[in-house]
Amino acid sequence: MKPATSIGVNSWMAQAQTQAVMKALMAGGQPARFVGGCVRDALLGLPVKDIDIATPEPPGRVMELIEQADLRAIPTGIEHGTITAICDGIPFEITTLRRDVETFGRHARVSYTTDWQEDAARRDLTLNALYCDLDGTVFDPVGGLVDLKEGRIRFVGGARARIEEDVLRLLRFFRFYAYYGVGTADPEAVAACREMAPQIETLSVERVWKEMSRLLMAPDPAPTFDLMATNGVLSNLLPEVVHSDRLPALIKAEIATDTAPGYLRRLATVVELEKDGARALAARLKFSNADRDQFCRLCDPVVHPDPGVDTKQNRVALYRLGPDLFSELVLIKAAQDPDQDWLSLFPFPQTSSVPLFFITGQDVVDLGVPTGNEIGGLLGQVEDWWIAGDFAADRESCLKHLESFVTARS
Repeated sequence: MKPATSIGVNSWMAQAQTQAVMKALMAGGQPARFVGGCVRDALLGLPVKDIDIATPEPPGRVMELIEQADLRAIPTGIEHGTITAICDGIPFEITTLRRDVETFGRHARVSYTTDWQEDAARRDLTLNALYCDLDGTVFDPVGGLVDLKEGRIRFVGGARARIEEDVLRLLRFFRFYAYYGVGTADPEAVAACREMAPQIETLSVERVWKEMSRLLMAPDPAPTFDLMATNGVLSNLLPEVVHSDRLPALIKAEIATDTAPGYLRRLATVVELEKDGARALAARLKFSNADRDQFCRLCDPVVHPDPGVDTKQNRVALYRLGPDLFSELVLIKAAQDPDQDWLSLFPFPQTSSVPLFFITGQDVVDLGVPTGNEIGGLLGQVEDWWIAGDFAADRESCLKHLESFVTARS
C-alpha cells in the first residue's frame, strides 16, 4: 500500500503503553499498524478511545511476542485471529490480517494473509478500513479518506454482499451515518438496507440493542431515525417506535438545557408505552435491571411535572420523583407537548428544596404496632398528610399525627 497522508504522532500513539505494545509486535520483524476507529477519529480530530492494531503475524506468534515483552496476552478471539494485549491495564485489540474464505451470518471462515489490501477488502465500511503507522503515516486502500472528508458512509465493495455476510452491518451503517454522515445517504447502501431489513430478526437482541443504544447517543440521531423509518428499517427493528418525529424537539430541549444525550430518555420519547409495555420492551431487548426500572419510570411515572399548576403541586412531583427523574420527564414532555413551556420547570429541582420524610418504620414499632404490612400503611397516611401540608410539619408534629392514627386503629 502507498501512503495516503500523515497525521503526525498523536498523543495516544506516543503514550508509553502504545509504544510498548507496538514495539513488542514489531520485534518479530513484521510491521504493525493502527486500524479502524482510532485512525478515523484521529483524522477527524476527535478523542481516541479504543486502539486496534493489525499485523501480518499469526495469532500464536502475536501471543508469543506480547508475552516475551512481559505484557499480558489474552486470546479473546484467537480462532478468528484476535488477541488482546494488556499494558498497565490498557487493552489493545490485535488482529492478524485476514481474508474471508467463506461467510455465514455473523461468522466467517477466514485464512490469514500478509496482504493489507486483502484485509481491507473484508472490512465493513470504508472509513473503518484506514491504517496508520506508528509515525502517523496513513494508508487508504479502499478510498476511506475521501468518504470520511465528505461525510459519506459507504460499504467496502458491494453493500448487499457486506450485509449478507453479517446483518448487523445494516445497523452499523445507520449508526455511523448518525455520527459521521453528511448530506444524502449513499443510495446503494440505503437500498441494500431496505431490502435486507426483514433479516434483522435473525440477530441476537443483545447485538441489536448495543448498536441501537449507541445510535441513540449520537449528537443528533433524528435524521437517521427518519431515514430508517422511511426505508422500513425501524419497523423491523423497533416496531414500538411510533413518534420518531419527537426526536428533533427533544434534541432542541437537551441543547437548550445543556443536557447530555441519554439513550433511555430518547427511546422513551419516541414510544408510547405504559408500565407493562415498557417492561415487555425492556425484557425483549434484555435491558439491565437498572435500565429496565428507569425506562419504566420514564414511560409511565407515578406523577408528572406540570408547568400549568402551582409551585406546591410541582414540589409534590419533585418529592415523588426525585430531582433526576423530574428533570428527565421535563425534557420528554417538552418533546411530546411543545405548545407548553416545559423548560421553565427544568431549573425547579435546583431552586426548590424538599426535605426528607422524618418518620421511619421504627417510629411506628415504638408506638406498639407489630412489624408487618400495617406499618407501611400507617407511614403512608402520615406522609400523605405531611405532603398535603406542603412539607411544613416538623418531626414532632408528624409523630403526634402518627400517634393519632395508631390510636384510631386500636
